[in-house]
Amino acid sequence: MTALAIGPCCFAVAADAAGAGAASAWLAQVCAGHGVPPDQVYRLDTCLTEALANVIAHGGEGALAAPVVLTLFLEEAGSECCAVLEIADGGRPFDPLAHRAAPRAATLDEAIPGGLGLTMIRSASDRQDYAYRGGQNRLTLRFCWPLFR
Repeated sequence: MTALAIGPCCFAVAADAAGAGAASAWLAQVCAGHGVPPDQVYRLDTCLTEALANVIAHGGEGALAAPVVLTLFLEEAGSECCAVLEIADGGRPFDPLAHRAAPRAATLDEAIPGGLGLTMIRSASDRQDYAYRGGQNRLTLRFCWPLFR
């Protein structure tokens, strides 16, 4: 199956639970319409959901007052197809790539709930970039998979 190169597809959502649900539905619809394999849609949605949860929980008043803008590109790159998802929010500046991952607990008794979202984003996406421009956090995530013709 060959995925068509598209982009950009943009969608704005409120920084709340309803917005997160709408974002997931939008992502699924765009990906299904362009032949993105289900396992890659799962990776994209996992990272999108976690990033939006972080914006909602930690972005502050600025994040909650302005829409979160999502931009999705799909592109062929040689024998790969890649999806590039940018999540832009008006919250307080926060570079998730500069944030150190929480140490892994050695036992279940030592485990502390939460704090693994950034680790999950790093492991589920192939590349991550961050910039603070125009008063917005811009987290860009790249997901690639083999292109079968």
